[in-house]
Amino acid sequence: MVKNDDLYITVPSFFKCPISLDVMKSPVSLSTGVTYDRSSIQQWLDSGNNTCPATMQPLPSKDFVPNHNLHRLIQIWSDSLSPSSSPPSSVFSRDQIRDLINTVHLKLDHGFDSLSKIIDFARESDDNRKFLVETDGIIPIIVGVLSNETEDTSIFEQAVRVLELILPDYGDKEQLMRLILKGDGDFLSSILLVLQKGSLDSRIASARLLNAIAVNPECKLIIAEKEGVLEELMRLVIPVTDDSTAPAIDAGLSCLIAVSMPRRIRLQIVRFGAVQVLVKLLQRPDSGVSVIEKVLKLLEMVSTCTEGRTAICDDPICVTAIVHKMLKVSKEATEHAVMILWSVCHLFRDQNAQEAVTKSNGLTKILLLMQSNCSPAVRQMSGDLLKIFRVNSKSCLSCYDTKTTHIMPF
Repeated sequence: MVKNDDLYITVPSFFKCPISLDVMKSPVSLSTGVTYDRSSIQQWLDSGNNTCPATMQPLPSKDFVPNHNLHRLIQIWSDSLSPSSSPPSSVFSRDQIRDLINTVHLKLDHGFDSLSKIIDFARESDDNRKFLVETDGIIPIIVGVLSNETEDTSIFEQAVRVLELILPDYGDKEQLMRLILKGDGDFLSSILLVLQKGSLDSRIASARLLNAIAVNPECKLIIAEKEGVLEELMRLVIPVTDDSTAPAIDAGLSCLIAVSMPRRIRLQIVRFGAVQVLVKLLQRPDSGVSVIEKVLKLLEMVSTCTEGRTAICDDPICVTAIVHKMLKVSKEATEHAVMILWSVCHLFRDQNAQEAVTKSNGLTKILLLMQSNCSPAVRQMSGDLLKIFRVNSKSCLSCYDTKTTHIMPF
């Protein structure tokens, strides 16, 4: 909805970008026929995705064309609103924005409208976002909003969106985290509330915000050990509900990777059933390159602890799904896959995992990988894997049916 004095006007659904859920400023259409706001779909494609976010169909081409008809309809609709409605962000002067920031600080009961206008201003251009970052006091003010006690979750959602928009241009994130810690945990409690009860768009913004401030081991631990945060991040990536859109899954995975460096956090996400969730994502035909890479990265991280390796080996299809992605997605995905297989087959010496690699044509892929331009570490791990299979005598290389007989790894 958009506000018009004391009235709220419903925005036609086809005027909204399927990714940002905001009225499109520059609508463009993909080859699938779905229209997005240019900035949102460009960010999606620049992240390495090769699918249509709405339909998850593979894109034969990443080109898009301006949707002039829809742009004209949006303009007509916008012009038809009452002249008394709030001006678009482009006509806000910087002095007006400073006044709005102070309004948020001084009058929290009017915070929603002020934050909404600040968000519109930030989305207008890179220069506007940089101006906000350079405005004295804005970060403490927004953090202060999130540290307040209020039952109005919508204010927290707007504050999260402001921070998510301007943090990429904010240099000293460690200073931000120190500021957050002074709030005795109220800030993270507010973020958790948004993750639990906010709209999908706000939940995605919350995950991205947490990812942005997880800048050192202390920050990662504080975020991950906030009760409820890991569960909500896992809920964001579970591929069984309508909520599990590609941007949500991507944001959830990125944050889980960022905060899972400490061993005890990796143990927690294993106990929350992370391996089973990640296997489902590997099997989804519509998972894009970015999602697959992050799934394998997180599996690699959990494979560094005994509980994680046990969960991977105990899952009946996990190892097979990992082998299936080797040499098919990207160099980064393949290297993550090799490291996982090295952990469960070489370090853990799990017989079931070794058999799964053999049955799923994994040895051929490992042999081919050793001839490719892989990193020295991955080459060494591939060699270790082949030695394991050769040492296991009666099966594997001695009787393995492969067309790559010209490759001599030993």
